[in-house]
Amino acid sequence: MTTTPTPDRAGLLSLAVEAAREGGRVAAEGQAGIGVLDTKSSPTDVVTEMDRSVEELIRKRLHTARPGDAVLGEEGGDEAGEGAVRWIVDPIDGTVNYLYGRGEWAVSIAAEVEGEVVAGAVAVPARGDLYTAVLGGGAFCNDQAIQAAPAVPLELALVGTGFGYESGRRAQQAEVLRSVLPRVRDIRRGGSAAVDLCELAHGRSNAYYERGLNQWDWGAAALIAQEAGARVGGLHGAPPTPDLVIAAAPELFVELHDVLAPLGADTDAAVG
Repeated sequence: MTTTPTPDRAGLLSLAVEAAREGGRVAAEGQAGIGVLDTKSSPTDVVTEMDRSVEELIRKRLHTARPGDAVLGEEGGDEAGEGAVRWIVDPIDGTVNYLYGRGEWAVSIAAEVEGEVVAGAVAVPARGDLYTAVLGGGAFCNDQAIQAAPAVPLELALVGTGFGYESGRRAQQAEVLRSVLPRVRDIRRGGSAAVDLCELAHGRSNAYYERGLNQWDWGAAALIAQEAGARVGGLHGAPPTPDLVIAAAPELFVELHDVLAPLGADTDAAVG
């Protein structure tokens, strides 16, 4: 009986890096003067022409190298494949930042094998940063090993978060934030989940939470944060889901989870 060889994780990472770098370069060169092309879930949930063209570029790059693989992309949806590998692509995570000429945006590409993310690359072109990880191999920024900050008490934690686009979800998130803010050192809202999770992996914040994310938002960056020593998960032992993504050093994760869990994070109202 013929068996399918296990995909080489280092090879998958190399392809993710190549595609993320190329996509980031094209997006950075085209950022000036970009305008809104379309909207999605609400008038504030914007799409630019560059979102779509960068995703097309990345899909072509991936399919040229590995024609049988599946691809899940924010703009192009889920494209079935023949093998065990699925690529998870966010061509521009932080599109509103990108639209306004800000630097907090990223190109995120993860390789998933039989349902588990095993390699990921997040390019942050405006900062010249490339974050990478392979499952079990540690986390890196520009080829230098990085480590998440050690746990601190919740009241000393700098916590990143983000907000959705739909008005009802934002109202719920504001209520949650009102309960969280007095219990922590401070809050940061960067506008890109991928960048926020990579900043956490780099030790530049202590924790992160957000609801309403999709798999392409956290796919690569969650692996990078985990490989840097953070725990990344959802509510009550679940993996990350659109209901909630939490990331922090393990002890702090528990503290933050126990604050968030009673605040409606697992209700329909919380996710719009």
